[in-house]
Amino acid sequence: MKLLLTSAGLSNVYIAKALKDLIGPDKLHRIHRVAFIPTAANVEEGDKSWLIKDFVTIQEFGYEVDIVDISALPKDVWLPRLQAAKVLFFGGGNTFHLMHWMKKSGLTEILPTLLKTRVYAGISAGSCIAGPTIFNSVQNLFGEKYDLKEKLGLNLVDFQIIPHLDSPYFKNIREENLKVAAEHIDEQVYVLDDNSAIKIDGHRTVVVGQGKHLIINPNEKN
Repeated sequence: MKLLLTSAGLSNVYIAKALKDLIGPDKLHRIHRVAFIPTAANVEEGDKSWLIKDFVTIQEFGYEVDIVDISALPKDVWLPRLQAAKVLFFGGGNTFHLMHWMKKSGLTEILPTLLKTRVYAGISAGSCIAGPTIFNSVQNLFGEKYDLKEKLGLNLVDFQIIPHLDSPYFKNIREENLKVAAEHIDEQVYVLDDNSAIKIDGHRTVVVGQGKHLIINPNEKN
């Protein structure tokens, strides 16, 4: 399985290269299609310039972008469009809302088959759902509100992903807070700032980008 889990999308050339490496060589030099799932953003209020920037940045790195909202389209419409894409890019927003629609739409069951021949890419919430759970002490530092409390993630990776380290928009995502919160969970926690990402290619996991990241493992404390 191939995944690129980011805090803020293709925020620098190193992260963009990691995505290209995961896609692999193409002798025909085709423009690859990205299916961007913006569903997590639907319940976020206010200006959506950050979401628009995600679309534009992916396009600027040479991809064709198809916006596919799994909460707004029937399965017989969204599934062929995901099948036509080389990359499934899950955008940021409300983690609980995204996970709710992953299950309700039926994409959760189909995703493992799709990912046999496609790359999973995530931004913020889209990265967080890749882990075992989304309702835990480190994730709760974001203070997300949602009536339907989803607790389980996709379990595509066996660690937690926390984006936006030291971001001015997320005041609680600081090293000291994360280390305290991580004492209450068992999994390893990868914490990424907005210029970092995790590249997973089969059994190989590496951090890429030009920013700051932390790896917190509560089972390896002194």
